[in-house]
Amino acid sequence: MSLHGDAYGVLKRYGGQPELRDAYLAHLDAHPDDGMWKACGAGHVTASALVVCPERGEVLLTLHRKLRLWLQMGGHCEPGDVTLADAALREAREESGIGALELHPGGPVRLDLHPIPGPCTRHFDVQYVALAPAAAAARISDESLDLRWFGYAEAAEIGDASVALLVGAAREALGV
Repeated sequence: MSLHGDAYGVLKRYGGQPELRDAYLAHLDAHPDDGMWKACGAGHVTASALVVCPERGEVLLTLHRKLRLWLQMGGHCEPGDVTLADAALREAREESGIGALELHPGGPVRLDLHPIPGPCTRHFDVQYVALAPAAAAARISDESLDLRWFGYAEAAEIGDASVALLVGAAREALGV
């Protein structure tokens, strides 16, 4: 199965945000060859993960180098990604420096469609939760200005509105 096919299946099974989910599916229907890739001018599917350490009650956010915003880990799908979950986990591991991350079972917890500067116009972000062990030590990547652990409430306040919604979705998925 292709990455496009996997993403389509993941989105078909996703139970939340039905109107937004349908917009993602329509995008993939309209762009069967390039809807997953940065080259698609109408937008492309991205994968991200909020890194959470439930034992410590904290989330790890990155101060994005280009956007200068506190965000979850994530980004563009790459040709080597077999699944959307693989892309989210790869991005989370690369940007956090934590190799021992695992995705929370059950698939994505949220979708976030947001505009981006051209030439491509939109990110169709599929958002997961990545679980970090209590002893995890984060390491800053080249894509970040800073990397920091925050309590749930502080992370929801320091990030933009989409980060606050993602923290809430992660807490709900984790039952915390």
